[in-house]
Amino acid sequence: MTDLKEKVRSIRHYFVDEAGDPTLFNGKGNVIVGTEGCSRFFILGLLDVAEPESLARNLEELRSELLADPYFKNVPSMQPQQRKTAIGFHAKDDTPEVRREVFNLLKKHDLRFFAVVRYKHNLLEYVKTRNQSDPYYRYQHNELYDYLTRKLFKQRLHKDDEYNICFATRGFSDRTAALRKALEAARANFHRQCGIASIATINITATTPPHSPCLQAVDYFLWALQRLYERREERYLEYLWPAFKLVYDTDDTRQQRYGVYYTQKNPLTLLKMPGI
Repeated sequence: MTDLKEKVRSIRHYFVDEAGDPTLFNGKGNVIVGTEGCSRFFILGLLDVAEPESLARNLEELRSELLADPYFKNVPSMQPQQRKTAIGFHAKDDTPEVRREVFNLLKKHDLRFFAVVRYKHNLLEYVKTRNQSDPYYRYQHNELYDYLTRKLFKQRLHKDDEYNICFATRGFSDRTAALRKALEAARANFHRQCGIASIATINITATTPPHSPCLQAVDYFLWALQRLYERREERYLEYLWPAFKLVYDTDDTRQQRYGVYYTQKNPLTLLKMPGI
C-alpha cells in the first residue's frame, strides 16, 4: 500500500559573508595588521534563514518605508548617488536610527547565526613559520577564506536533504568551484570524525548584498560581532545574542589548544575575551 504521507524534503537556506579583511601585508611586504584601514580580526559568518523570502520582503519593505520618511530626507547615506542605504542595508554605513529598525526586524524572524573568528596576528605567526620551512610559500587571501569555510560548515551539511548556500561575492573572480571544494572537504571531515555521511544536494550561488537582502541581514550580525572584537563594544551583540548559535574563536587557546566555542550555554561577553 502506498504511503500517503510522503516525506517532506528538508531544505536549508544559508547566507555567508565576512567581516574584517584577510590582508596581512601591504604592496611592499610590510605588516599592516591593526593599522588604519586594516582589521585585527577576520570573521566568517553564516546565517541560517528559515523563511528567506519573508525576511527579504520585510527588509525591502522596511528600506522603502525609511527612504520615504521625511526624517531621512537629507541624510547622505540615504541618497541614491551614494549607493549605500538607498540600495541596501549595510550596518557600517547606516545611521543609528536605521540600524535600530533593522535590528528590531531581525529579532522577529527565525534566524540562527554561526561564525568563526581568526586573530590575524596569530595568522601572521603561522605565515612566518610556514615561510621558514617553505621559502616558496606565499600567503593568499583565499587561503584564509577557504580554511574558515571548512571550519564553519563542518557540522552544517548533514541534517537536511538539500542546501541552498548563498555567498557574498569577493572581488571579480568566480570562486564557485573553490567554495564547493571547501564545502565537500568540510563534509568529508565530519564524516571521517563522526562517522555520519551525507549525500545532500548542495546548491551554491554568489551575489552582492544589494541583490540579496538576506546577505544584508548577515552583515548586521557580523557587524555586531566585529564591534565586540575590534572595539570591545558588546551592546549590539548582546541585543542579537538569542539568535547566535555558535561563535568559534579559533585563536583563544587559554583553556584549550583548539580554541573556544561560544554558545547559548556559554555566552560570549566582553569579560570573557583575552586581555580583559
